[in-house]
Amino acid sequence: MSIEIKTPQLPESVADALVVKWFKKAGDSVQQDEPIIEIETDKVVLEVPAPVSGVIESIVEGEDSTVVSDQLLGTIKEGAVADAPAAAPAAETAPAAAAPAATAVATTQTGGQTSPAVRKALDDKGLTAGDVAGSGKNGRILKEDVAASGSAASAAPVGERIEERVPMTRLRKRIAERLHEATQTTAMLTTFNEVNMQPLMEMRSQYKEQFEKTHNARLGFMSLFVKASSIALQRFPEVNASIDGDDIVYHSYCDIGIAVSAPRGLVVPVLRNTEKMSMAGVESTIADYAGKAKDNKLEMSDLTGGTFTITNGGVFGSLLSTPILNPPQSAILGMHNIVKRVVVENDEMVIRPMMYLALSYDHRIIDGKGAVLFLKTIKELVEDPHRILLEV
Repeated sequence: MSIEIKTPQLPESVADALVVKWFKKAGDSVQQDEPIIEIETDKVVLEVPAPVSGVIESIVEGEDSTVVSDQLLGTIKEGAVADAPAAAPAAETAPAAAAPAATAVATTQTGGQTSPAVRKALDDKGLTAGDVAGSGKNGRILKEDVAASGSAASAAPVGERIEERVPMTRLRKRIAERLHEATQTTAMLTTFNEVNMQPLMEMRSQYKEQFEKTHNARLGFMSLFVKASSIALQRFPEVNASIDGDDIVYHSYCDIGIAVSAPRGLVVPVLRNTEKMSMAGVESTIADYAGKAKDNKLEMSDLTGGTFTITNGGVFGSLLSTPILNPPQSAILGMHNIVKRVVVENDEMVIRPMMYLALSYDHRIIDGKGAVLFLKTIKELVEDPHRILLEV
């Protein structure tokens, strides 16, 4: 019996997807739920599992094909068993002569683990798959890996001017579209403040070992900022709102997106109902998302929705920046690098670990006063972390 393999149901906001790779070819055996196809949308990379055990009967949509929801990708002959491979012919050459053949087979197998687009990029740069370290699943080479690698052109004479043209990935295209949309369709403004991180750092240093033993989760700064943001969002509901046509939609819940770096670009998985989450729950969920992002395992449901976003450029050393809104959200909080600076306390100069905070917001829905007070609330909560626990 032939069983159809179809594209997963894509959200309404995702028009189509790209078939990146088939892990199997026609005639190969598969087990139920075994990943057999990798597809890429403008938000995430998805693996399509085998619906049943059997043999790949046909491949309808090959690599680099554009597909939509529920589109037929191929078929599986349920319960079938793959034909046994033909016996290898007896060696007719001396062992020493067999070595080049083995090398050729290994090279062919490595190339088979790359998509046509990657193989073309390798050819354009005069590289082989063995010259590039892959950052994809199971070490699979991505186009970004090829672009970041050296090339035969790097050996060109000094002074030669080299240019390279590399197609944008679907994810990068979508990021570009959304960033352009945000700057063109919102009245974006940014307000700044700075926070003394010493009280938070002292509390973290005092309790981090006990916290990890109790909750099996690392105590970081992000969970404290998420909880502080949740409190501030409830106090200033316009920051947690969005514009829909001529209406303002106020959300009683706080779904906070956390910007995470992934091999294919920046992604923003969403923490749901953070106003009800414990700090241990926040840390565990963030760690889970970070692992899934690294392995390209994030699902559509992880990335959809969100009422507010936090991005931390400080992990890369950013001292100050103006984050761009993530529509239809009306605000985004930017955290930055912690740097010891001289500040004045009680008319005396002291050295404190300081962090700049930036709040970009849509001025169409959020007034300047509300934005400033929202950011000031986060500053006060972080500088006195007991208030986060007490929600005062």
